[in-house]
Amino acid sequence: MNPEWKAKAESVSGGSRISSNPTAVWIDRIAAIEGTSGSSSNGPMGVEDHLLEAVRQGASYIQFVIYNLPGRDCAALASNGELGPTEIDRYKTAYIDPIAAYQNDARFRSLRIINIIEIDSLPNLITNVAGRATETAMCNTMKSNGNYVAGVGYALGKLGAIPNVYNYIDAAHHGWIGWDDNFGPTAELLATAARAQGSNIANVTGFITNTANYSALQEPYITVTEQNRPSKWIDWNRYNDELSFAQAFRSRLVQAGFPSSIGMLIDTSRNGWGGSARPTGPRTTGTLDEQINGSKIDRRIHKGNWCNQSGAGLGERPRANPATGIDAYVWVKPPGESDGSSTEIPNNEGKGFDRMCDPTYGGNARNGNNATGSLSGAPISGAWFPAQVTQLMQNAYPAL
Repeated sequence: MNPEWKAKAESVSGGSRISSNPTAVWIDRIAAIEGTSGSSSNGPMGVEDHLLEAVRQGASYIQFVIYNLPGRDCAALASNGELGPTEIDRYKTAYIDPIAAYQNDARFRSLRIINIIEIDSLPNLITNVAGRATETAMCNTMKSNGNYVAGVGYALGKLGAIPNVYNYIDAAHHGWIGWDDNFGPTAELLATAARAQGSNIANVTGFITNTANYSALQEPYITVTEQNRPSKWIDWNRYNDELSFAQAFRSRLVQAGFPSSIGMLIDTSRNGWGGSARPTGPRTTGTLDEQINGSKIDRRIHKGNWCNQSGAGLGERPRANPATGIDAYVWVKPPGESDGSSTEIPNNEGKGFDRMCDPTYGGNARNGNNATGSLSGAPISGAWFPAQVTQLMQNAYPAL
């Protein structure tokens, strides 16, 4: 239980109802390794401080997000990082190596140390590169220079050598790679990265889906069929919720060479979609799109919308072994920490302004040129957003 997030949660009315849930510690820049003061997303506690606190609590595990690749988040500006696209050596020596030194300290052998490896990186090399309408220049650069693959491989090898470390690689979500032309190639790319820079697949405990996203765990009133796949919401995807996607993608990863012992995590911190607007049954009248839109519990305008979504709610509370092939539901994105600013806010943390966080923006190819559905008044990525966590609690499902 991260005491820094706990304090923020309890600063909001009703926050004590959720503040004892375990959440991940995001190490999103080099300075965060030792701790920072005055940072939007990190507090004065560094990696060693958090590990010491976990031991003090008698916790069995602690979760870190390893998130500082060169050219980070090549398809979105809100979560750009501090390292340029060619700074792979600095990533290794100034970022991964010091984290590994702390995690390998004998004082922390009693802990299961869980690392979430580089979210929103490798899947971008499948979906947002040349040949796709969604391509970006930075994603093309990171595919050509190989530094996403090299960075993930190095992190896996260095951290995976520690006996009580468990690495889970980010695997996007169903609304990103659930289509046939993304599904298999992403699995194969993840296998390539797991073997890069001297690493091997034994350094991978599993994969995580829906990190910091909003895709519903299950859609109880919609079953994907050939008849409803043409709807605008499903859009020919094979999957319409995270649980079915994660279970199917796990099987595909085994085909790609990972052992059958791998498990999946699903980030359920913001995918509950409860509240008064939650459907109580399927809609069976109207056009296909009207039926799907009236039946779905995920109330986003488009599955490509990812920033501070209006109407979202807390999802399933963190728990282990909730379903076949799923190691745990987790809160990797701490509820109430912003995805990005609604308007441009100058900062010294390398975080840009992405119009996908602007509620007045009409969208782009990555969200079908739809409105963003984002909340107004949001601070920069990682900063505390009280209005968001208040709404998340109001719309929690299961309800608080």
